[in-house]
Order: sequence, then structure tokens, then C-alpha cells
Amino acid sequence: MRGTVRVEHLSKTYITRQRKGLFHSKERTVEALKEISFKVGAGEIFGLLGPNGAGKTTLIKILTTLLLPTAGDAWVNGYHIQNEGNRVRSSVGCMLMGERGLYWKLTGRENLEYFGALYHLDRATRRQRAQEIIGLLDLHELSDRTVETFSSGQKMKLAFGKALINDAPLLILDEPTSTLDVPSASELRSIVRDLNAHGKSVIYTTHIMSEAETLCDRVAIVDRGQLLALGTVDDLKASLKRDQVTHIEGIIPEVAVVAVQALPNVLRVTRKAQNGGNQLTVVTRDGRESLSQIIAVLTEAGASLQKIAPEEANLEDVFIAKTGRTLAEDTRTR
Repeated sequence: MRGTVRVEHLSKTYITRQRKGLFHSKERTVEALKEISFKVGAGEIFGLLGPNGAGKTTLIKILTTLLLPTAGDAWVNGYHIQNEGNRVRSSVGCMLMGERGLYWKLTGRENLEYFGALYHLDRATRRQRAQEIIGLLDLHELSDRTVETFSSGQKMKLAFGKALINDAPLLILDEPTSTLDVPSASELRSIVRDLNAHGKSVIYTTHIMSEAETLCDRVAIVDRGQLLALGTVDDLKASLKRDQVTHIEGIIPEVAVVAVQALPNVLRVTRKAQNGGNQLTVVTRDGRESLSQIIAVLTEAGASLQKIAPEEANLEDVFIAKTGRTLAEDTRTR
């Protein structure tokens, strides 16, 4: 059971109040999670992929006992999240709030040892673990400086190290590379792979498609509180045939997008800014058979086309096919 997670029909609903004028407010129900079920096997890197506001953080806060679910059940390392909360917490390494979870007036080493004490590690063990993590993350020059003197990226590395202090069988990492530069993000992913190779299970949330593709054994695509797709990266990409996804680049006005979306065999169309122009992603039922019609409609609607490429589907194409939006769109309820 070590390193495993089982989630059954998990839901979370918030009741919020929306102010209307100075003295009046209106209740509003927000469904952050809607009947989500999945399993994570021992030794697996399991990705939660979705845009900001998809429900990823709510889900892992429930798995780490920081939130109570409205309905459903979950077991982490064989322990029930509500009936055995202490055992859940002691068996998981978490990076949930990034740098906000650190004490800025303490040094890097003091932070690591402090959180080791919270896990009831004896003094010798927590000192040893702190030194091992400092070496693993190459924090030697920073370890005895106060955290308030760290850069944002250095704080994120230390927050990642904090998640390792109790040597738990399961790591839960919430957007761990969000403020890291490219080399540091690559280094962190390499460490995650190495930890996984030595037996640790990982739940890794991200809105960066390339991270999920290169790192995760399986991926769950989550949007607006719902689980839209679940499988290996290859299986999810195979669910869209190569010729079903076409990327078109150029100067493409909104009226052209609407015209393409109205074609009978077009399932989804999204447009995003790229290199001073636009990239259109078109998902169709019959692939290249509709391509000439798409080009004709775009041209007639005033689009200036520079590149047309039926391409192999990636995870963002899968997300677009499921939702009609890109991963870059923020879906948080305001």
C-alpha cells in the first residue's frame, strides 16, 4: 500500500457570498471537484494536468488532509484521509504552497530541521536528512543564510527540499517549477525522476504540457473540477489520430475562427497569439479531408495563412479536443 492512492467519487463544493451593494450579498455554489475517481500505483509518477482553476490544488489539499471533501472517499498509502489523518500526513512529502510554506527568518538548514522535527525525527536524523537534501539540491552556499535573502527560485528549491525531509514513500508536488528558470526546472525534474527510480511514488500537478509529457507515467486531465481523460501519455495522444489535429499559423481574425467552427466536420477550434500573429488549432472528425474546406473558409474570411501543418497530437491537443480551450486559459471562478 506504500506509495499508493485511491480516490473514489471525490467532490468538493464551496458556498461563497458575492457582495451586491453595501449591505446585501448573494450566496453562490462553486463545485471545485465533481465526482473524481482514480488510482495511483506504487512507484508511479502520476500527473494532474489542467489550467489554473481546474481543481488540481483542491484535490491534493484533500489528499493531504488540509481540506475535507463534501462527498466521496480517498486512501493515501492505505490510510483513510478522514479516519486516519495523522497517518496520512506522516506518510507523505508535500510541496503545496511553494515558498509561502517556509519561515523566512530562519536559515535554509533551520527550515529543514524544523520541519523534520514536526515529523518527529530525532535530532541526529533530521540533521543528517537536512545535510543530505542540501547536497542533493546544491544548496551549500545558501544553507546558512536566512530564507528572506534567497531569490524566488532558491526559495522554491528549498520548498522542494522540505517535501523530502521525512523520506516519505509518496511525494505530492503542486506546480513545483512555476517560478523556476529553465535550467533549475530541468534539474528539479531530473531529481524527481531519480527519486522515482529509487522507489518513490509521485503525484505531480502542472499546467505545462511538456512537463507532463516528459515526466509522467500516466496523466489525468482535469478541468473545471471534472476528470476529462485518464491514461498514459501515448494512449491519450493516440485517442486523437494524427490527421485529426491541424495547426495553422498566420494572421487570423476572430471572424475566420467563427467561420471554421461552423463547418460540419470541425469539432473544436482554438486560437492563440504566436510570433506576432496567431496559431489556430483545428480538431476535425475526418482530418485532411476537411483541410481544403478549412483553407477556403479562412481565406474568404480575410485570414493571411503562413503555415499549415497536420501534426502528431500532443497533450494540449487532447485538452483542446476535450474542452475547446488551451491550457493557458485561467478557469478560476471569480
